[in-house]
Amino acid sequence: MTLKLYNTLTRSLDPFEPLEEGSARVYACGPTIYDYAHIGNFRAFVVYDLLHRYLEWSGYEVRFVMNLTDVDDKTIEGAAERGTTLREYTGPFAEAFLEDSRTLGILPVDAYPRATDHVDAMVGFVERLLDREMAYVTDDGSVYFSIAAFPDYGKLSRVDLDQVKPGARVAVDEYAKDDVRDFALWKAVKPQDEEVGAAWDAPWGRGRPGWHLECSVMSVTELGETLDIHMGGEDLVFPHHEDEIAQSEGATGKPFVRNWLHVKHLLVEGRKMSKSAGNFIRVRGLLDEGYEAAAIRHQLLSAQYRHDLNFTREGLEGSSRALQRLLDFEGRLEALLVSPDGEATPLAGQVVRVEAVVTSLFERGDVLVTRSTTPAFNAVLPLVGAIVTDRGGLLSHAAIIAREYGIPAVVGTAEATMAIPDGARVMVDGTAGRTTVLG
Repeated sequence: MTLKLYNTLTRSLDPFEPLEEGSARVYACGPTIYDYAHIGNFRAFVVYDLLHRYLEWSGYEVRFVMNLTDVDDKTIEGAAERGTTLREYTGPFAEAFLEDSRTLGILPVDAYPRATDHVDAMVGFVERLLDREMAYVTDDGSVYFSIAAFPDYGKLSRVDLDQVKPGARVAVDEYAKDDVRDFALWKAVKPQDEEVGAAWDAPWGRGRPGWHLECSVMSVTELGETLDIHMGGEDLVFPHHEDEIAQSEGATGKPFVRNWLHVKHLLVEGRKMSKSAGNFIRVRGLLDEGYEAAAIRHQLLSAQYRHDLNFTREGLEGSSRALQRLLDFEGRLEALLVSPDGEATPLAGQVVRVEAVVTSLFERGDVLVTRSTTPAFNAVLPLVGAIVTDRGGLLSHAAIIAREYGIPAVVGTAEATMAIPDGARVMVDGTAGRTTVLG
């Protein structure tokens, strides 16, 4: 079956036709590491992960790159407020992002380039644009892209070109679609930049790269001048991705991206997430509240990526219940356990049904029946002859311990603690995945 992707550039569902058959070169806009990533960020990141997994499962040779923006208006301001260097300020947030990604089961990508590691390449990119008369230097040593020199400007965002203000410039990284101006490729140095170590030399003057330039250079450096897929949040269509197209195609003369994918917004209880509204939620905050990472991921994937997702506590609780049903079903499908040699011997024994560990209740050869085991049960396991649990699968604690001790177990039955009386005598056959109450 042909993979089709909704392409923001064409506003249509297009067959995925990579530049090179059998390969997929994918770039995703990653976090700006000025703070811990929030669930709005991770809504996009788990969608990226879903496509990454599908492409690999489909047999594509995938080269997947996600940038880390470590120099922009926000990171510089944050470092200055802390009185530290840019690298010292952004480093912990980068590590936290990678840790949160692992926790949510997001596959590592092939490269996580940081903007500060590619400044020399960015200077070279600006030189190419100057040589092609697509950019110009201002009196203060800044460099701006001339959108008048790129006739296709606006093809991604469908911006109203009647709003273009010839010769007007915008230096900030983010601006509105009704304020289309020449945008900064290189920003002349300011005292604050020097203070935090965010200033570099260039032929036209000391300064730092603009945010839009950073992604163009990192993607082209890592993946080549034409990408198969570029992904990001819907809020990046303009100006970030529009400006990426202009400067990339302006410098190379080649199509920049074949397929643009954009993930819609995440709302919290029907409202836009913001610190001022008091509904700003980070992944690690939800984990601290006791929610499982798998439930958070499930909730973030609960709406089609081109529709807004309304993130609610009720929905998160529903995701927890849905996942437990899946785990219970998996357990029933895989409700068997064999010893290391692959031949678990059925065992007949007396049931000890417990919710917590009470060592004195057990005699050697008893059958432990409980909802699920944890390391707290390790003290009684040398006495146990078999294990039966409500929850779990082949990778559960009970399954792993039973393998280690070479005893039969039936895990993930969903109802053992309700169906098997305490003190009953049962036969546990791990190979067949069956527990029989004897007469």
